[in-house]
Amino acid sequence: MTVTAIAPGTIIGGIDTHADTIHVAAIDPWGRQLGDQEFPTTPTGYSDALEFLSSHGQVIGLGIEGTSSYGVGITRAALAADLTVHEVLRPERAGRRREGKSDPIDAYQAAHAVLAGRATAAAKKADITALRALHNARRSAVKARAAAQVQIGQQLITSPVRLREKYRNLTSARLVQALGSCRPGNHADLEERLVLTALKSLAQRHHALTKEIAKLDAELTSLIEQTAPHLLHLHGVGNYTAAQMLITSGGNPDRLRTEASFAALCGTAPVPASSGKTTRHRLSRGGDRRANHALHTIALARMRNHPPTKAFVKRQRDQGRSTPEILRLLKRAIAREMFKQLTRPHQDLGVHDLRPARQAKNITIGAAAAALGLAPVTISRTERGQFVTPEVVSRYRAWLATA
Repeated sequence: MTVTAIAPGTIIGGIDTHADTIHVAAIDPWGRQLGDQEFPTTPTGYSDALEFLSSHGQVIGLGIEGTSSYGVGITRAALAADLTVHEVLRPERAGRRREGKSDPIDAYQAAHAVLAGRATAAAKKADITALRALHNARRSAVKARAAAQVQIGQQLITSPVRLREKYRNLTSARLVQALGSCRPGNHADLEERLVLTALKSLAQRHHALTKEIAKLDAELTSLIEQTAPHLLHLHGVGNYTAAQMLITSGGNPDRLRTEASFAALCGTAPVPASSGKTTRHRLSRGGDRRANHALHTIALARMRNHPPTKAFVKRQRDQGRSTPEILRLLKRAIAREMFKQLTRPHQDLGVHDLRPARQAKNITIGAAAAALGLAPVTISRTERGQFVTPEVVSRYRAWLATA
């Protein structure tokens, strides 16, 4: 913990944020209260708040609670004014029980957190707001589509016999397609007509959400390719998981101090769970659970089709470890890899030469896939830069050189 240096004529600010108002407080380098005031969450209010702080002295640090939620507006204004902004956590419950809670108290506590060195995390970049918006919209659309799919299946169970038997053996995709194009008006029976009308509505909702998800995926991928394309080159990392990693890190790698702190942030830091003669660790229940879920998704994908990971899983099973324990180890290792890629990304592998080299030797995609033991679609997507894995690229390039 680093304590802010004392310098005469300087002040430290603290801001408690809300939807319609912000409360600003100022303290001197010795922690003495200089004044506080409330301002509206408007451009004029932000300007007046910064002017209020500067009227007490030179602002050397500004602690803001909720820099990426209620405080995003004042955070942007402060950064535009070249102020050093720190993200402040909500006051601890023990402190609130002792000192009470009010907007001025919270604002002064934010300033004291900066002075004492407890608030060291930099504010998240504004660029992450667009990524979070697309990510949230996609997640809610996927959830709504899954709910529609479940409703269709449950509704068919209680449907009239003729409808249930007609659609019983269809796959999910064909079922949605068939129900979306059906004609309920052709059924004379009232129950069949109304039930089929409901099923058609659900199927059309499912189809519309699928199109919406595809559109959001395209926008999400385009945004990630502009900001951190190297993440999409990692095995098992898609646009959804890459976006979550960027959201968790805040878009600016300087917020991530150490690998251990990033692992704790993602809820993958091992927690001792030993007793007696048993020595083991378990997964942390804290941290960003969405980031933890993203790491879990990557781990499952690598356990299915990543040879090094499959070999690692086999070795751990031979040692008697259970699947949850193996997943804990994998997620911790992936968190380490993600920390390196977020702070020190590898250079672009440059796959533009692979396809011309293959075509120059009159080698088909099928022949290359068979020689490397990969699926043809993997070769095709690797050549187009849509699925770039360092191991696959190096193997493919070495094989092309000798083929």
